[in-house]
Amino acid sequence: MLKEKWRHVRDAIAHDISTGVLQPGDRLPTEPELVDKYGAGRHSVRRAVAELAREGSLSVEQGRGTFVESGPLLEYTIGKRTRLRRNLQGQGAEVQIARELLGAEIVPARRRVAEALNLVEGAPVVENRRMSLANGLPINFGTSYHDAERFPDFTSRSDVLGSVTDTYKTYGIDDYLRGETTLHSRIARPHEAKQLKQHPHTPVMVVRAIDTLVDGTPISFKQVIWSAVRVKFTIGIED
Repeated sequence: MLKEKWRHVRDAIAHDISTGVLQPGDRLPTEPELVDKYGAGRHSVRRAVAELAREGSLSVEQGRGTFVESGPLLEYTIGKRTRLRRNLQGQGAEVQIARELLGAEIVPARRRVAEALNLVEGAPVVENRRMSLANGLPINFGTSYHDAERFPDFTSRSDVLGSVTDTYKTYGIDDYLRGETTLHSRIARPHEAKQLKQHPHTPVMVVRAIDTLVDGTPISFKQVIWSAVRVKFTIGIED
């Protein structure tokens, strides 16, 4: 019976979350407080919290504590016209989207990037590293690449406008399409879990994508690491 004590703790916390005793964003009591509350050992409490974190019900943030996740999985549709804000906003509850610049520079294109953008290897490309947040929680981070000759100041324009679509319009591009998307899942690497503020044993989705002009000319290549405990993907078909 003692071996199953962690299940009792897990189910009790899950019940408090489902009934609203613990609200999204609430900080969970400390480990000693949980030990006293449930009459369980530290190992049982740790395992219960770890299981709930793996399920996506709790978010363990190093140095801050353990928090109830802020709501259900967001839905992200991958289609011909994939747009971050349009995808995530308007899903019943108000979703506040923010994008944070982690770094940007002009670098020589590696082979994969050059092939994706139809450039010669080593050609200059604008490398942007950004993180996206929904309601204050990170949902993805990744890197995008643009031809530096065509989009030399893409980063500064995007920072001012706050939208990739609006940034493209300043270059005379009124529409663009998702030319190719590949994705696979795996367990988060330590630095990815830390960046996404999720349990180190939870999964991520690795998404690589090429966006093109309507005529098929590639204009961007990106690789993004998504939190699989906060976002679910749908493959859409658009006219």
